Amino acid sequence: MFSMRPVLTAVLSAAFVLLASLALFGGKLLPNPLKSIDATGVLSTYSTNGGVDTTNPFFQNLGTNGRTCNSCHISRSAWTITPADVQAKFAANAGSDPIFRTNDGSNCPSADVSTVSARRAAYSQLLSKALIRISLAVPPGADFQIIGIQDPYNCRETTASAPALYRRPLPAANLKFLSTVMWDGRETVFPDATKKSIDLVQSLTNQATDATTGHAQGVAPTAQQLSEIVSFETGLFTAQANDNKAGVLTASGATGGPMNLSNQNFFVGINDSLAGDPSGNTFNPEVFTLYNAWANSGSQYRQSVSRGEELFNTFPIPITGVSGLNDALGEQVIMGACTTCHDTPNAGNHSFSVPLAIGTTAHPAEPALDVAGLPVYTVQCIGTGRTVQVTDLGRALISGNCADVGKVKGPLLRGLAARAPYFHNGSAATLGNVIDFYDQRFNLSLTEQQKADLVAFLQTL
Repeated sequence: MFSMRPVLTAVLSAAFVLLASLALFGGKLLPNPLKSIDATGVLSTYSTNGGVDTTNPFFQNLGTNGRTCNSCHISRSAWTITPADVQAKFAANAGSDPIFRTNDGSNCPSADVSTVSARRAAYSQLLSKALIRISLAVPPGADFQIIGIQDPYNCRETTASAPALYRRPLPAANLKFLSTVMWDGRETVFPDATKKSIDLVQSLTNQATDATTGHAQGVAPTAQQLSEIVSFETGLFTAQANDNKAGVLTASGATGGPMNLSNQNFFVGINDSLAGDPSGNTFNPEVFTLYNAWANSGSQYRQSVSRGEELFNTFPIPITGVSGLNDALGEQVIMGACTTCHDTPNAGNHSFSVPLAIGTTAHPAEPALDVAGLPVYTVQCIGTGRTVQVTDLGRALISGNCADVGKVKGPLLRGLAARAPYFHNGSAATLGNVIDFYDQRFNLSLTEQQKADLVAFLQTL
């Protein structure tokens, strides 16, 4: 039977090392790897730059409202931000922390924030799901129009030409594996029309510029500042390092943790089930191989993790009604698995820039999802007259194509245990809710043991 004592020792040692290193380095260069305790174990960040340098412009106030990149991208939360983080900030200073700004933190830019109770109501989506409000204009010449809005906030800034969207900040780590930047891919720079590669540096430079001028309400950073931010971000690799039940995630032949992740090979289309591998290799559904060595472990929980990995790789899913997949291939039903879309080896994102509408933007939502407080838009395709109701128009607000309504990219699947809630709109509070969503959406009839195995695996990533 696996003993918890080594795990507790590792956790306490990590905490001691972190405190000692902070004192030693004066809060400038943090330990490498940088560890923090989360709900199911220990999260770890490894920097290929030698450590997390807190003098980097990533941590500096480059705008006018007090925000930094670190305001919404925190190491202990896998370099995003969680409701617990936001709630702690609110409790510390009654909602005056820089994250509480009406340009994008409140449900509505014109919301009343004059009192503590008013601020708590105005920032309810940020507080409950760590959602940031963005507004994107419907592109000129779009082949769709918004013909109806159900806005719970009656926000005068939310209009048919500039809808409000509420999205989670994406992690600022593991960026080496990106095939597109932002949920709707709006910052992605493709070197050529094939879209089989991206200019990651330029894409992230654009993102850092827009974040500073938009979220931080500042002027564009200098070329040097942008270069330093991008270098800092692309050097970050974060993943779970210890699990409270499974122990050290590199033990007994396992290859979890951020250092192994940093050495994982990647290129756009490396294992794509739609576009094909540019090297000529066929799609390999065995995407995750981290815990193969635990299949016959003496620990029942490690066996559960290994079973969950195998289920993720192989459990048959009859994929139906996924815009961007079924329609693109002209097949009503595609027999796939989790790895049909999460196909990047040992990272789990989509290895090619293919946004999909799997149902997380649809209205009404699947029972496993909580979309309370999100506006609902009735969108009509010009020409066909077809209408659809969504809580987020997704890629369509970038492409102008009605066929892209509701499509968003799938995120990387590392560091999951530290960054709930899940999906672009935080609609799945737990990994269990994520599994329930897929179970209901595709009629999988998963057993309770299979669900438990999948959760055990996902929270070790």
